[in-house]
Amino acid sequence: MKFTELPLEDSVLDAIEAMRFDECTPIQELAIPIILQKRDLIAVAQTGTGKTAAFLLPILNMLSKGGYPEEAINCVIMSPTRELAQQIDQQMEGFSYFMPASSVAIYGGNDGILFEQQKKGLTLGADVVIATPGRLLSHINLGYVDLSKVSFFVLDEADRMLDMGFYDDIMQIVKLLPKERQTIMFSATMPEKIQQLANNILHEPEVIKIAVSRPAEKIIQAAYICYENQKLGLVRTLFEEHVPDRCIIFVSSKLKVKEVTKSLKAMKLNVGEMHSDLEQAQRDHIMHEFKNRRINILVATDIVARGIDIDDIRSVINYDVPHDSEDYVHRIGRTARANNDGVAITFVNEKDQSRFKSIETFLGRDIYKLPVPAELGEQPEYNPRTRANFSGRKMQGKRKFTGNKGRKPNNHK
Repeated sequence: MKFTELPLEDSVLDAIEAMRFDECTPIQELAIPIILQKRDLIAVAQTGTGKTAAFLLPILNMLSKGGYPEEAINCVIMSPTRELAQQIDQQMEGFSYFMPASSVAIYGGNDGILFEQQKKGLTLGADVVIATPGRLLSHINLGYVDLSKVSFFVLDEADRMLDMGFYDDIMQIVKLLPKERQTIMFSATMPEKIQQLANNILHEPEVIKIAVSRPAEKIIQAAYICYENQKLGLVRTLFEEHVPDRCIIFVSSKLKVKEVTKSLKAMKLNVGEMHSDLEQAQRDHIMHEFKNRRINILVATDIVARGIDIDDIRSVINYDVPHDSEDYVHRIGRTARANNDGVAITFVNEKDQSRFKSIETFLGRDIYKLPVPAELGEQPEYNPRTRANFSGRKMQGKRKFTGNKGRKPNNHK
């Protein structure tokens, strides 16, 4: 479907044309008409499917028609990270180019000037506020943020926000919103905790789901079936002869990031760490060094699995098996971009075998198992427990969810 086939205002279509968009992605084709009908929506779609435009375009379309309060915040978009908030804000600038809509991005950092700019945007009543939960609450607690006239509330990458511990922050913000509003939730996965959040904040939502795409064929996938204490030895072996030009090692927790990074530095490897305990300035510095090849190896939690815009990462190592198939796809999707080849290697300890088997089932193929080097000792057998192994235990099923202002946009970043 072409965007011109959707009931969008000329000002929005002009911006779409100027940005050289023509055909809708599947999530845009399904979501935009529902949002234009002012229905609450849950959309399950992974990063890279065009979901930002799927909610920005219809919201801007409705704002362009007028009838919304002057000098008030009309839309709040929640984002798990500063990086995603910036990306959304940049797209907002492009899509609103031909209409008098304003936006402000609210995220953390140590820059006092930045905080004052954010305060100004919030007090003047920007049409669209794009914010990370913690930073928005910091402004709210200072007493000058009025969310009582918000008409649109969007949660982007809701699953990641909950993984990062933002549930209470989100619910504090929701309490300040009017009950009569349109709520839109985008999530890459739909676990039970997302369904519970949706039950709490959405009203009779429409639900759409775009199937998670399989990893690119160019990615060479392999796995080591190993014991936990063999993992560092495997890294040492992999990097013994050749350290990759650019590699991301994904681990399960920020504590483990610190431990693995310390061990790799002891091996004299050029490594950086990325996790939520770092100040924003530190995270920016690490990403700058990684992008410019002054750091070869980045050890990270899933905070960088989405939204990272680096096209020539040559290898990904899953030090720990990701929680689900979607996370696996997001992680290894960091490699083999921009027509490059890529390698993805996963370390599978005994307790993670069942989880890894679920990933193989999702992919519809067995991932090649590499032998652990003899000097690291014997490796465990690959014997994942399946549902049939859980005799006498009930498998708990998942519940089915039913459930115009004359202000110029901010300058591009």
